Amino acid sequence: MAMSALRREGKRLFPLISPTSINATTARSSLVSEELAPYGARSISTQIVRNRMKSVKNIQKITKAMKMVAASKLRAIQVRAENSRGLWQPFTALLGDSPSVNVKKNIIVTVSSDKGLCGGINSTSVKMSKGIHKMNAGPDKETKYVVVGEKAKAQLVRDSKKDIEISITELQKNPLNYTQVSVLADDILKNVEYDALRIVFNKFQSVVSFVPTVATVLSPEVIEKEAESGGTLGDLDNYEIEGGETKGEVLQNLAEFQFSCVLFNAILENACSEQGARMSAMDSSSRNAGDMLDRLTLTYNRTRQASITTELIEIISGASALTG
Repeated sequence: MAMSALRREGKRLFPLISPTSINATTARSSLVSEELAPYGARSISTQIVRNRMKSVKNIQKITKAMKMVAASKLRAIQVRAENSRGLWQPFTALLGDSPSVNVKKNIIVTVSSDKGLCGGINSTSVKMSKGIHKMNAGPDKETKYVVVGEKAKAQLVRDSKKDIEISITELQKNPLNYTQVSVLADDILKNVEYDALRIVFNKFQSVVSFVPTVATVLSPEVIEKEAESGGTLGDLDNYEIEGGETKGEVLQNLAEFQFSCVLFNAILENACSEQGARMSAMDSSSRNAGDMLDRLTLTYNRTRQASITTELIEIISGASALTG
């Protein structure tokens, strides 16, 4: 009597269970759990899936928080970066722009970030710097690096350690101002000999767009040589120099001032690009975590259903064996 009642109760609660549906459910569960189950295991436990779901949820919370932090930092830096563009633009009109000038001593100033998780902006700057280094290499030429930022330093040290003259890190730890950058630019000019300074950075356009840019600052001697050989000095030739300063002294002061302004703008532009790229990277990571969480939830439900089905089969088979 008890076994007959148990069979009737099982049929009432689970009327749709059949050997075909049981086999199909078990097969799907085993296929989905192959990626999560250890090698040699026949099935995966629900506890493993729950732990994996918990870790993915924690990662998703972190990436969302990092996205919001990057957005708040971007709004603060973007206004300063846009205002700093007005510092170096007059120098281009005054002294001209000669990015393809052929000189003997080149200094490549590579601007990067100190932290990662911001896409490929640092790799882009390093690749462009290596390309410029290769273009200006030669038996009678000398090309060196000045590295700003930890990430570019870590990449250039691998194969260009002997060419790094100065390395500057943790520059963006505190909010920058022009005074700090001008002191930094003065230290760079005192410790290197150059005919052309080529500043490599990422110019900010939008949250999802940045342009790798190279700004060139020539030494006063090269500027005068270019002007004598038929080049142009921009609008500087239209002005008369008054006082006791010579044209060479004026060009020296202008070159130093130009380098500090261009470096200040380059650091701010690259910082904007870094925060924008970090926002995009964290947004993609959050969406990927959500997709993975959906797949894990499906795996958990299938695994749980498979275990319940297996237990029911064992109960019904045992009851049938006893009555038979």
